[in-house]
This record gives sequence, structure tokens and C-alpha cells, in this order.
Amino acid sequence: MTDRAVLLDVDGTLVNSNDAHARAWTEALAEAGCIVPFDRIREQIGKGGDKLLPEVSAIQPNSDAGKQISKRRSEILRERYLPHIEPFPGVRSLLERMREDGLHLVVTTSAQEEEARQLLRVAGVEDLIERVVSGDDVENSKPDPDIIAVALKQAGIDARDAFMLGDTPYDVAAASKASVACIALRSGGWSKQALHGAVAIFDDVSDLLEHYADSPLDEHNRPTRVGG
Repeated sequence: MTDRAVLLDVDGTLVNSNDAHARAWTEALAEAGCIVPFDRIREQIGKGGDKLLPEVSAIQPNSDAGKQISKRRSEILRERYLPHIEPFPGVRSLLERMREDGLHLVVTTSAQEEEARQLLRVAGVEDLIERVVSGDDVENSKPDPDIIAVALKQAGIDARDAFMLGDTPYDVAAASKASVACIALRSGGWSKQALHGAVAIFDDVSDLLEHYADSPLDEHNRPTRVGG
């Protein structure tokens, strides 16, 4: 059997953290005197700070102000919200099923690595992950395909033998640009219409686990190839 991999997003996919990220950004920006509505930031969650910050403000991520806001956002997330973030039901069972099928599990997230590892511990699945590719490893975050390209290279997996599992339109777009089939979950708060382009859409990890045998993850249901 050809080696296959699943490239896993974390926020909104494995753990219910998208709102927490949006609140942390909202509060960090407000402390810096930049008032941005929660909903405006929430729709950008899934991108890294390099994309989100200039999208919702006039602040560049590499400026002194941008670095301070990003640092403060991380502190707020860790201190105020991390203790209350919970995994979605069925996460460990789904990842164990993937491992039993011989799938390599690689995290591909726009978050910082330490943040991602904290959330993997929250999800109780850190021991099932072979490697973590984060926003720290690339210059451009999702929806650019850089994180996916690095993950495939590190894992030694061809794009045709990989799936992206994510919850945002930015996951779908990044996967498409990298010619990787994306399985999307609605647990991050996006509609089926917003997730257009995914090869399959499920409500959440429990829904995917329940219909695993009929999903693209099953060897017999593999899509041929995704256009770049």
C-alpha cells in the first residue's frame, strides 16, 4: 500500500477554539487602541497573524505595534481562554482509526508551534501526531499553500496521497493550491457553501468517524486527483 497522510488543522477541527482566538485578537487590538468588531475578526480565523492583522487593521505584522499585538494576543489566549477550550467529541477515536489504517498524521496549522502543541494536549492526541508544521515554519500562512508544501516534503508524501482535514475556506484554498484533496468540517462555523471545493464535508469529527467507511479516507473511496 502506498504511504498516505492526513494533514490536520487544529483550531476548529480538533478543538473548539475559533471563538477564543477571535476574542483574543479583539482584546489585544483593543488594548492597542484599535477597535475591531468581533465578527470582523472571527471571519478571518484560520489565517495566520501575517494575514489577519493587516486584513482587519492598518497594522503590519512585522511592525513594532504588530509584534506587540501578536505577543499580547498569545498571552490573552493562554491566560484567559486556553483553560476553557475543549476538544470536539470523538477526536481521539478518529485519529486512532486513521492510524490503524496506516495514515501518517501531520499537523498543518497557521498557529505558532507552542500554541498548537498546547491545543494538541488539550485534545489528548499529541502522542498520535508524527510531526507539527506551524506558522513558525513558513513565511506565508493559509490560504497560501506553504504549510502544506512543507508538510508533504517533511513527510515524504506525494500530494496525490494526502488529504487535508480542516474547517475553514482557507484550509480548502490552501489544499487546492497544493493539489491536495480537502475534507472539510463545519465545526469551525462555516457553511457548506463557504467550504465549496472540498471533496467531502462533514459536520464534525464525530460525523466523519461515523461515516468513515464512506469517506474519502477509506482506501476504496479515494478521489483521483485535485486540480491545482
